[in-house]
Amino acid sequence: MKQTTKRPNRNLTKLALDIGIFLSFLVAMAPRFSGMTIHEWLGVALGATITTHLLLNWSWIVQVTKRFFGKVQWSARLSYVLNALLFIDMTVIIFTGLMISKAVLPTFGLEAMHGGVWKALHSLSANLSVFLVGLHVALHWQWIVNMTKRFIIAPLTPGQATPQPARVARPTLKEEGVLQ
Repeated sequence: MKQTTKRPNRNLTKLALDIGIFLSFLVAMAPRFSGMTIHEWLGVALGATITTHLLLNWSWIVQVTKRFFGKVQWSARLSYVLNALLFIDMTVIIFTGLMISKAVLPTFGLEAMHGGVWKALHSLSANLSVFLVGLHVALHWQWIVNMTKRFIIAPLTPGQATPQPARVARPTLKEEGVLQ
């Protein structure tokens, strides 16, 4: 008898990961609230979760990259450019954060540079990230609302049918805004 393994819903995985990234980002942006040690380790963890986020969306990245100057909706181009800026900014934040680290690097026996340039660049990049993350959330707001309704609100609403898993696991390139 053949057993079928149930694959997790890709959109549910993305939603859970995105909520985790967003909440971690909020906590990391308030180091006075969380403490510097948590702030630093959360920054390292954010690097790993952002990498996972990119891997889950890798097919979209590849498709838009291939067609960036061809047949791609303006919203996909805008999202692509914003995501590239956000990736660069987050990389700068994580790198400069490690360069001024007082908790993470010493754990590995390494000494950080506590210079003002790294700290200023870290602060500037962190402030820019608030703006970029806000735009990123705004551009994806409809998807966030739809997935929240589907996976969080609908199952909690009595008397409503629980949504069935999508028959099509992945949206078409046209639905993702890659093709016009």
